[in-house]
Order: sequence, then C-alpha cells, then structure tokens
Amino acid sequence: MSAVTRRLPGPAAVQAKGWFAAHRWLIARRTAQAGFLALFLTGPLFGVWITRGTLATSETLGVLPLTDPLVLLQSLLAGHVPETAAIVGALIVFAAYALLRGRLYCSWVCPVNVVTDAAAATRRRLGLREGTALGRRLRFLVLAAVLLASAFTGVIVWEVVNPVTLLHRALVFGSLAASGLAWSVVAAIFLFDLAVAPRGWCGHLCPVGAFYGQVGRFGRVAVSAPNRAACDHCMDCYQVCPEPHVITPALKDAGSDVIHSPDCTACGRCVDVCPQTVFALGIRPPRPTGAARTAAPAPNAQGDLT
Repeated sequence: MSAVTRRLPGPAAVQAKGWFAAHRWLIARRTAQAGFLALFLTGPLFGVWITRGTLATSETLGVLPLTDPLVLLQSLLAGHVPETAAIVGALIVFAAYALLRGRLYCSWVCPVNVVTDAAAATRRRLGLREGTALGRRLRFLVLAAVLLASAFTGVIVWEVVNPVTLLHRALVFGSLAASGLAWSVVAAIFLFDLAVAPRGWCGHLCPVGAFYGQVGRFGRVAVSAPNRAACDHCMDCYQVCPEPHVITPALKDAGSDVIHSPDCTACGRCVDVCPQTVFALGIRPPRPTGAARTAAPAPNAQGDLT
C-alpha cells in the first residue's frame, strides 16, 4: 500500500454548509443504528424487553415477529419447517426492504457498518489508496455458497459465522467467551478493510448485502443528483461512498439523475460531503426506460470522471 497527499472530504462542505448540514445523514444513520441496538439491550440492561432475539429473528413487544428473509431461505433449503411467525416476520421484512431499498439494511441497521466506515475513514486519514482489488460479483458467489452449504448440511450456515448475529448474541445473551469471539471477528473485519481490501467486507464479501441489494433493487428510497450541473469534480463523494461506481450515472446519464443501482446503500454521505449541494436523498421517481436511458462512463484509474 502507498500513501498519497490528497484533500480529505468533508471540510469544504462544513465551510460551505455548516457542520450539521455536512454531517446530517451520518448523524441520522448512527442514531438509527444505536436505536435498533437499544431495542434489544433494554431487556438485559433494564429488565424491560422491547425486542427479544437478534436481527436474524426477533419479536417486538410480544406481538410483532421479524425474520431475516435470508435466514428463512437458508432454513427452507436446510429442510427445516419454519413456524408461521417466522414466515410472517420474513414477509414483513422482505416487503419493507422491497418497498424502500434493500441495502438500507447495510447503512442504517447493520452495526458492522460502523466498523467498516471507521476502517474507510482511517484509510483516508492515513492516505492509503492501494489494496487488494476484489470483484463486486464475489459477494454473489459467497451468497450462492452459503445457500448451497445450507442445503447440503441441513444447517443455517451463515448464522454460524454472521458477525452481526455473533455481536448481538454477545451483547444480549453472551458469555465472556462469546463476547471474545464476537469482538475478534469485528476486529478482523476492521483490519481486513484497513490493511487488505478497501471496503472489502461490505462491498465484496458480505452475502447479506448481496441478498438485500436484489430484494430492494426497485425500492423507492434513492440518492439523486438534481444539482449535478454545479458539480466541480472535487471527487469528495467518490472518496466517502462505499460503492463509488454507482455515482457516475447520476452525474452523467442524460436520461436520469437518480442512482438506480441496487448496490447503492442510500447512506447519504455523498449528500453530506458535497460542498456544491449536488446530491439529495429521498423518494425517487419511476426508473426511466428505453431511449431515455443511456450508458454512463466510469471513473478512470485515478478516480476522475471521463
């Protein structure tokens, strides 16, 4: 890996818009992630059980079942007969992410996102740009392997190693040994993203992100670039985006300024750090079809628009 001198994203937006406007969506996401975790922790900490279980499967207020659809799919492939509550819970979660955007889970719910964001921020601070290049399709291969392994072993394979589930179990139910394992996995993800592959875990390996990206590929929450004419090519948005390849079409596509890619996590960081207020996060219009859509160029090797 090599270090380079490059302007960090963020200060220009703070100067142009003020500190809060330059961190608004980041604050909202961290609040949401903390809030989801707090729902599970009120029981063991205060004896008030709002939500029991983990993000894989839970029950809120004793009446609302929620199940990760990927967990249900693995269970079915493993030959298990799920309870009615689990099926209902999976349908609720599936419908929500299909309507909104599947990868909202990655940026607004998943606690591991905090870890991978921290690794990415550390890389920027250290000026590290090199790393192992992993194909974006790799996560789909991992997803396929997880489903096949569940079918052949009769075990819900991903839940054995899922860092989110391990972390939740450690915080809510775990022993000292369970906590040690969970935090070791979290540390390994941080070091992997920092020293091996930039944004490697969420962007290239995690099968949950691959799954939810397809579930919510037509969801209505999206980032757009309504003020793209003001773009000065500062590249701050590319530096902070966990999936930077999704940005170019919104800036260059003559037919639409909306990021339609299912890879987009709608994290809003491009909105925050843009000093020109190019981007917006909200409900998107219908996806254009036919002649209205044109192919968009990709950034070149230096990350600049071509």
